Amino acid sequence: MSNVLFCSLDAPLIADIAWRVEREGHDVRYFISDHHPAEREIGDGFVTKSEDWRADLEWADVVVFDDIWDGSDLGTGKIAEELRADGHAVVGGTELTDRLEDDRGFAMETLEACGVATLPHREFERFEAGIEFVRENPAPYVVKPLGEVQNVKRLLYVGREDDGSDVVSVLEAYEKAWGHRMKGFQLQRRVEGVEVAICGFCNGDGFVEPINVNFEHKKLFPSNIGPSTGEMGTSMFWTDRCPLFEQTLGKLEPLLAEEGYVGSMDVNCIVDADGVYPLEFTPRFGYPAIYIQEEGMETPIGEFFVAIANGRDPDLQVHSGYQVGVRVCMPPFPYDDEKLFDETTRNAPVALDDDSVRETYHIEDVKRVPVGESDATDDTEDVTGAVYPDGQWRVAGTSGIVLVATGTGETMREAQERAYDRARNVLMPNCFYRTDIGDRWHTDASDRPGGDGDRLQAWGYL
Repeated sequence: MSNVLFCSLDAPLIADIAWRVEREGHDVRYFISDHHPAEREIGDGFVTKSEDWRADLEWADVVVFDDIWDGSDLGTGKIAEELRADGHAVVGGTELTDRLEDDRGFAMETLEACGVATLPHREFERFEAGIEFVRENPAPYVVKPLGEVQNVKRLLYVGREDDGSDVVSVLEAYEKAWGHRMKGFQLQRRVEGVEVAICGFCNGDGFVEPINVNFEHKKLFPSNIGPSTGEMGTSMFWTDRCPLFEQTLGKLEPLLAEEGYVGSMDVNCIVDADGVYPLEFTPRFGYPAIYIQEEGMETPIGEFFVAIANGRDPDLQVHSGYQVGVRVCMPPFPYDDEKLFDETTRNAPVALDDDSVRETYHIEDVKRVPVGESDATDDTEDVTGAVYPDGQWRVAGTSGIVLVATGTGETMREAQERAYDRARNVLMPNCFYRTDIGDRWHTDASDRPGGDGDRLQAWGYL
């Protein structure tokens, strides 16, 4: 067994995986920065916390970074490179891979240099220049903000009108509301097709197998209605290298090996009968994707991390079928509203109808309060009347992202049923989740047969 140090240098995201690695028998310490003081309690009671991650480096056999951000700045890729140069085993990025997520123009240039087809795209610093471009080149476009607001997912806009008139209206509105925080935006031609992501894990020499194929559900409500969120759920499966991989990540493999990249590399694409077109990179763990991927791993994830951090093939064994994960949230998600969070969500007990399956859930912004500790209430009894001898789970942090309910199955339907059985088992007042994660595999947008699975098979990508 190994000493594993998990580091969140911005918002804490990886408490669940740290908890699972500790349950596998590894010694774990989890550091959360003070950039977001109210979120430092996430994971309390589940894993041992580190007060100073640099002081724990000599203790650690493996260091795992959960994101590319060090506060409001890019930074973990550079730090990971420096640690590797000093002889540490690290799961984390490089300066180049961090930039793939942060700089959309650079990402497209990198793809093109590696021989990957991309959609027509242009970046603009001034709104009036973008508006003039759309009027002179009428077409449907996707608006992707740049700058500090680019990770505010609800600002990404997918154009609907063939003449681009709706995109012009959106740009005019963004200039008034967000112009002072946008350093610019990218316009990318919209293509109809299947939205699918290809994810591989690198060990410093290239990708290990199998590869993960996943389908993100970003909109807040079923049928892709409402504001965009970071993610409301994902369906996925593991596979050998396939045409989807070879036409995207496979072409970047030499570059990533040259970088010595270690970790998860995901590229989200739009696919039609004519080609595969990358949209954006996630050169880090996806959330909640990594929890759902772990659900499908038969190789313990701690063992997996130790292997790839040391440049070895982990001989990853996975479930042969499908996985579905559903995010269970509470207000104010996906918005920031401290007053609403305090009134409805902060310290709320995480109550389950059947508590015997508690540890099958993946925690997000949750803490465990020991028996007798004074917190939001004076005891550890929740709304079901259950009393927990090892402490009660309560909502922590500030976001309202609470749990991920997952399920596996030999078919997508079976995986869906198991995930939603777990989601329905959650009894928290005001909680909500999407009810259609995985449906796209079977049916199209009009609920007719011929979903993403059939189309990808028919086009020869799987």
